Amino acid sequence: MKRPLLILFGFTVLAAGLLASPAPRAAAAPPCADVEVVFARGTVETAPPVGVTGLSFEQALRNQLPGKSVNVYGVNYPAGSNFDNRMAFVQGVVKGVNDTQRRVKYLAAQCPGSHIVVGGYSQGAVVASYALSNKIQIDPQYRQYQDRVPQPLADNAASHVTAAILFAPPSSNWIKQVGAPPMNVGPLYEGKTKRYCIAGDVVCDGAPVGQPNGLHVLYAVNGMTVDAAQYVRARL
Repeated sequence: MKRPLLILFGFTVLAAGLLASPAPRAAAAPPCADVEVVFARGTVETAPPVGVTGLSFEQALRNQLPGKSVNVYGVNYPAGSNFDNRMAFVQGVVKGVNDTQRRVKYLAAQCPGSHIVVGGYSQGAVVASYALSNKIQIDPQYRQYQDRVPQPLADNAASHVTAAILFAPPSSNWIKQVGAPPMNVGPLYEGKTKRYCIAGDVVCDGAPVGQPNGLHVLYAVNGMTVDAAQYVRARL
C-alpha cells in the first residue's frame, strides 16, 4: 500500500468503468432512511467519499432493497498512503474510527428505526473493525498514546447495527507485521460481520507484508459487493 500502489489504483478507475450505471438517487436523502451504510474507503481510492468499492456496494444494496430508502455516509478520514510517517497515518485512521462511531451514535439516537450497516474496504476495513472493537489493544511501547485510542461504542449501539461488511480486511499476519493493534470486532458485532477476501489478495490472505497485487482492486466488480448486499438483505 505504498506509492507503487498508485499504479494499481489506476486500474481501479478502469474497474469503476465496468460497473453498471448506478441506480438513480433521490434528490435528497430522507432524514432517517430504512438502511444507512456508514462506509470507509480504501487507501488513496478513487471516487471519494466512499470509493469505488463503496459505490458498487451501494448500487448492489439499492438493487436488493427495492421500495426501501438507503442512505450512504462516507466516513470522513484521509485514507492516506503516507506509511513512512506512522504518526500521521495512525492519526488518519483514528480520525476515521472516531467519525464512524460518531455517525453510529447519531443514528442510534436520532434514527432508532434505521438499520445501520458499517463497512469498509482495505484501510477502510481497518477503520470499521476498530470502530466496532470492544477494546483496541496497543503495543506496550506505545502506551503513552493510550489516551488517544478511541473508546468502544456503548453496548446499546449494537442493537442498531444490522451488519458489518469488510472488503479486503488486512490479515492478522499483515497487521502484526506492521505493528498495528489486532483487528477484532467486539463480540456484540462478530455474529453480524462478514469478511471478503479474494484468494491470492496478499493484503488479506495471510501473506507477508508486501506490495498489494492486482487482485486487491477487484472487489467492486467480482460479485462480492452483490453477495454482501444479499447478506444485508437477509438480516433486515
